[in-house]
Amino acid sequence: MADTGPGGVVSGPAVLYRGLVVHERLKPSRNRFAYPVFFLRLDVDRLDEAVCRFLSVDRFNVFSVHRRDHGARDGTDPAEWIRRLLEREGCGYADGRIWLQTFPRVLGYVFNPVSFWLCHDREGRLRAVLCEVNNTFGEHHNYLLTHSDARPIAGGDMLEAWKVFHVSPFLPVKGRYRFQFQSQGPAVRIRIDYEDENGKLLVTSVSGAGRALTPGRLFRCFVGYPWMTAAVTARIHWQALRLWWKGVPFFAKPAAPARETSR
Repeated sequence: MADTGPGGVVSGPAVLYRGLVVHERLKPSRNRFAYPVFFLRLDVDRLDEAVCRFLSVDRFNVFSVHRRDHGARDGTDPAEWIRRLLEREGCGYADGRIWLQTFPRVLGYVFNPVSFWLCHDREGRLRAVLCEVNNTFGEHHNYLLTHSDARPIAGGDMLEAWKVFHVSPFLPVKGRYRFQFQSQGPAVRIRIDYEDENGKLLVTSVSGAGRALTPGRLFRCFVGYPWMTAAVTARIHWQALRLWWKGVPFFAKPAAPARETSR
């Protein structure tokens, strides 16, 4: 899948997407929800260039992105951090542009269930994706996705990772994830399936259409979704209550994995 520029904007440092999150549990009890969202894709080498009237980096604003919310979580430059990780994991061939897809803070608050670092080579081909997963216990874990033969990642490809990190008390820490990354013009879609030895348990996706980030478009997002990031957390707890009410089995939280990144 080529880096044609998220949202068709090749030269810009940031792209704003408006789209949809879909989450469907298939068993033991079916439960489905979908809700509108907006999210950003940021060129990690040009974060400071994305700053505008309603968006700041490492400062309070209507919308903001903070370096300590991602990567090393200590304010380290995200471009340096991700490239060191790629080199350490033998993925130095992803030596081109890197885009971070994430929810921004809204009025200082954000909870990102998952952010994606989309790592391309110098020819603009997607070569690796780092999925940065957070849970509501303040823990995080990274899943690094590549093809075993290091070939570029195409739009129809499925990439797999064994589940090693606790994200929900209603799902065990076993089985595997299957990821798919698609883009066509300004439209993007990321699909994540979760399955165990008995088949598929969960299907989720985030999709959207991208446009260049401007103050006017950010303002319209705030008017349309003023509490979006707070609503992410509220919906997690509401859906957990629904699952508990339906009698879905509960799993205790295990210790977090020793390694911060798995493949």
